[in-house]
Amino acid sequence: MAQREAIVAVLLRGDRVLVIRRGPAAQRSGYWAPLSGKIEPGETQRAAVAREVREEVGLTVTPLAKVWESETDDGRFRLHWWTARADTGEVVPDPGEVGEARWVTPEEFLALDPVFDGDREFFERILPRL
Repeated sequence: MAQREAIVAVLLRGDRVLVIRRGPAAQRSGYWAPLSGKIEPGETQRAAVAREVREEVGLTVTPLAKVWESETDDGRFRLHWWTARADTGEVVPDPGEVGEARWVTPEEFLALDPVFDGDREFFERILPRL
């Protein structure tokens, strides 16, 4: 099976990142993670970041830069990690996709459970260098 393409949106507000607990309609429900989603056919990574964030938490964001690439633990998706700025607006979670949303420091994220190993690697190794 061919690997699909997806984005991960690292939403920044000061020293905090927006993470969600995946909701009941999401795959791997209950996991804490940054926002993410599949790239639609013909869509750019930058456009996918803006669309997924708007759909999942109702924020309008400015995608800034691609900062990392990884793949999911099952190898089904190649993940393109993008920073994005969410300067204003209130988080309004999609109740199926998002069980809870929090602005957290990297240290607070690493204390959440469960999280994906790849997300832990990003918060430990990549985010501090940004």
